[in-house]
Amino acid sequence: MAEHDDEVMVDGDDLSPIDSMREMIEYIARALASNPEAVSVTEEDDGERIFLHLSVDDQDKGKVIGRDGRVAQSMRSLLRVAAVKADTRVSLEID
Repeated sequence: MAEHDDEVMVDGDDLSPIDSMREMIEYIARALASNPEAVSVTEEDDGERIFLHLSVDDQDKGKVIGRDGRVAQSMRSLLRVAAVKADTRVSLEID
């Protein structure tokens, strides 16, 4: 059974590190949002840093940001870990 679990994990490695980070943020935001269809994540590369822009429905912004910004900070922490692993710099902006 453990071998099968490893095979499933390998399938996700087909994505670039940035695509994986974008999908992670999108997955988290969709799980929190009342209107998951309105969630989108776009990326912008300025050469030094990659900016991920998270767009959600207006009524879901509070859920995605969280009390005192805790949810947003948690997503940014996860991105930092993934960015260090991919040897890049990533910022999350919530629009």
